[in-house]
Amino acid sequence: MPQTHEVTNQAPPLTGHDVAADPALIEGLHRQGAGWSEDSLHTLGTLAGTEHFQELGRLANENEPVLRTHDRYGNRIDEVEFHPAWHELMETAVANGLHAAPWRDERPGAHVARAAQLYVWGQVEPGHICPISMTYAAVPALRANPALAAAYEPLLAARTYDFGLRAPAGKRGLIAGMSMTEKQGGSDVRTNTTRAVPAGEDGTYALTGHKWFTSAPMSDLFLTLAQAPGGLSCFLLPRVLPDGTRNRIHLQRLKDKLGNRSNASAEIEYEGAVGYLVGEEGRGVRTIIDMVNLTRLDCVLGAATGMRAGLIRAVHHTAHRAAFGAPLIDQPLMRNVLSDLAVESEAATTVAIRLAGATDRAARGDAAEESFRRLALAVTKYWVCKRGPVHAAEALECLGGNGYVEESGMPRLYREAPLMSIWEGSGNVSALDALRAMARQPDSVEAFFAEIDQAAGSDRRLDASVAELKKELGDPAELEFRTRRIVESMALVLQGSLLVRYGSPAADAFCASRLGGDHGRAFGTLPAGTATAPLIDRARHAV
Repeated sequence: MPQTHEVTNQAPPLTGHDVAADPALIEGLHRQGAGWSEDSLHTLGTLAGTEHFQELGRLANENEPVLRTHDRYGNRIDEVEFHPAWHELMETAVANGLHAAPWRDERPGAHVARAAQLYVWGQVEPGHICPISMTYAAVPALRANPALAAAYEPLLAARTYDFGLRAPAGKRGLIAGMSMTEKQGGSDVRTNTTRAVPAGEDGTYALTGHKWFTSAPMSDLFLTLAQAPGGLSCFLLPRVLPDGTRNRIHLQRLKDKLGNRSNASAEIEYEGAVGYLVGEEGRGVRTIIDMVNLTRLDCVLGAATGMRAGLIRAVHHTAHRAAFGAPLIDQPLMRNVLSDLAVESEAATTVAIRLAGATDRAARGDAAEESFRRLALAVTKYWVCKRGPVHAAEALECLGGNGYVEESGMPRLYREAPLMSIWEGSGNVSALDALRAMARQPDSVEAFFAEIDQAAGSDRRLDASVAELKKELGDPAELEFRTRRIVESMALVLQGSLLVRYGSPAADAFCASRLGGDHGRAFGTLPAGTATAPLIDRARHAV
């Protein structure tokens, strides 16, 4: 067949680069005490940029998990079948310690190093990060039962991915999931109706009920909430019991989700399932809160990861695509859009790594950092995760029609973005959590403003925004009604203060647009005179 045309003016595949070549990330890594991990981060970043792993990300999403409730003979098996690509992604994540490994690492900055790795590796494929994140987050909750922690924490932190239905003690490594919400309550877990009844002298409970969302139902262990005689309590349920028999945890169906397609999310039934009490009866929410806060941190990291991936794809495409006689990246209006996306991405990355640093220091007993994290994480979870979807939409548009096609990877990025706002509490839940922290833990407010005040006097727009925020907080009228506005302002002044304090090239543009009001209602409306070259160059550095 005769050739009708030659393919020109198309961007080459975005492979063969170091995903960790991200100045904002590397600078944050050193500031937060994990500079010792930079070499291994670049090793992982180079792996993430290979054609092989980019292809695995595609395959894991195009070949979605399948639920097998019964075998061919009618026996109940409750297994989820995954494509080999999923398993290789999981194996690599676990081998690099993205799961619970930091809890067994005594080096200061271990949690920061892990956060940076998650940010880099998540750009390959975000769906498999869900069970990785929950395994990381499960450890502090599990420590409320020292015997369970002693038995399972070493296996949760082991760098071996050992998939399959076997008794946990006989495996080389474990993955943990969580099973909290029910149909009637959602985020209001105190309305849960699943019952937990003491089952015998061995201290176990029998759990009966339905769970509406169970993340990663192929996990080895689940943390769940149920109503015990003493009130709502936290339990650990293994999928396979110590004697090798299957626990009575039945998978009803997998959710048909907007995005996160590579990852299985299920509705499940407990039919007298065996559970072990974690913490005290009646203190389930208190026991589980540490796990929730850690997965919220990973939501912030996930949103920042998505922004960085979208920015890099947009910069790569526009650098190789010409229109009207010049590369797109050199045309003023496109430079404004790309620069604005870069500002948003750098602000998200900077605050995410700062929160990872607070998490690391809080885990080592720093009370001031714990107070800061308590409020700063809530406001950041609200705002950064809200910005993810609009950022993804604008990045997709930079590719034009090419970006609307599945092969570009942008639709997958776009569908994934809203999850970070919804997982571990949607916008209102996060905003109200910030309000609750301010009311119940005034030390968190002091710590928050102590952080911001480190940049006081450095930028008049930042100073004015901080003053206005304090005025807003001092007005009690309709406080809950105004909560979103207040929390948004808190998140913006926190981001702005960090960018200013750290001398980021994005600081001036951020303060002018996000705090000074010199900005439109869409990306690409930075004020005239914005220094775009440093912003775009930091993004081009990776590709």
